[in-house]
Amino acid sequence: MSVDAAASAVETRVADALDAARLRRLQALGIFCGFTAGAWLGAAEAPTKLVTIGVSPFVISLAMVLGVFLARWSVPALIQGTAYVGADLRQAPHLVVWAILAGCLWAVANTLTIFAIRDVGLSIAFPLWNTNSLLGILWGFVFFNELRDAGWSRWLGVLGGTLVMFAGATLLALASSTVATRELAFRGVVAALTAGVLWGTMYIPYRKAYLSGMSPLSFVTFFTIGEVAMMGGLAIGFTGGVAPLWQELARAQAVLFWLLLGGFVWVIGDLFQQYAAKYVGISRGIPLSNTNQLWGLLWGILVFGELAGAGRGTYGQVIGGSLLMALGAGAIALASATGREHLRWREAAARESRRYGIDPEYVAARMAGREATTAPPRRRWIDWLIVAAATAVFVVFAALAEVPPLALPWARVALLALAMLALLGGCGWTLWRATRFS
Repeated sequence: MSVDAAASAVETRVADALDAARLRRLQALGIFCGFTAGAWLGAAEAPTKLVTIGVSPFVISLAMVLGVFLARWSVPALIQGTAYVGADLRQAPHLVVWAILAGCLWAVANTLTIFAIRDVGLSIAFPLWNTNSLLGILWGFVFFNELRDAGWSRWLGVLGGTLVMFAGATLLALASSTVATRELAFRGVVAALTAGVLWGTMYIPYRKAYLSGMSPLSFVTFFTIGEVAMMGGLAIGFTGGVAPLWQELARAQAVLFWLLLGGFVWVIGDLFQQYAAKYVGISRGIPLSNTNQLWGLLWGILVFGELAGAGRGTYGQVIGGSLLMALGAGAIALASATGREHLRWREAAARESRRYGIDPEYVAARMAGREATTAPPRRRWIDWLIVAAATAVFVVFAALAEVPPLALPWARVALLALAMLALLGGCGWTLWRATRFS
């Protein structure tokens, strides 16, 4: 089949499978996934506050990555089964390399966020690294035809939202100098912004995966290989070797469960973020998931007492900056893709299909949120073994855990947790009904 014929085949099949009503439904689903991702990604950073009680940033990041590893294999095994993951891998084996690369970028960025939290606090660091939205918009336009033929109103929403986000980030950067020493404020701001750059670049593999048809649940299993390898190397290198790292982990034994749990929570949020990127693109899905800045603000101020004793001006800057960034992200996300723009998405999918020799039928079905075959995913004994092993690890570390020496208002913690669970249940059910997690 010629290049033009392959492109035409993908575009025709997607058009047949994705009528206007289906497109609207998937875009609404993507928006819902983005908001749910924000809640869970925001909560996942809460355990990193342990850096303030003397736990090494590298131990925190490594333990979180180990929790991520357990979740990235057990959750897909439970929902779809490893046979489903293997089928996806056979269709698009090239995406393993992209997933590992994305995992490496994530590990470095996550470590930088811990330094940022230590130096300028959770409520300030969050919005700064969420400038990754800006790179997501850029890469979506340059590489994947997002916002092409979108119309002036969509462009106005995206560009206007971008400017508002810049204003919010600037306001928060100024506020940071009032809650930390000048040296710590500068270092924390640089760490947060660098994390944003790395995460913004990480979204390129995301979009390649979903234009190629791979399920998010399949993609994340290979993503974690890069995370563990990179984070393990960083932890060993910066702590002085395997023995010193082991000693650090042993000293932190009582809090490792909370860090593993933070990694697990992060994976839940990341999965919803992946579905948002799939169904509304990275130029819209990433800003939506970056509403985690508001959840970070809630956790930072309501639970951890950040900004306690600060003046009204500082509160005004932090809250105002966060709201500005959230409004900007909302404006970007609500500039939904039109039929003409989605046609350009199909062209990008056709390009991926012909470049890597992927079955056009498979790509078309997955872009429409459907399966290429009617056979349901089947779980085997190995899937239940993976789930049981991951559960056992969490149970063992839970038995060793101690409540961290932080004075926490548990009623507020419970309220935030209930809100997260409500979003998880509602969005998970909607995603299953609409796509069967395709």
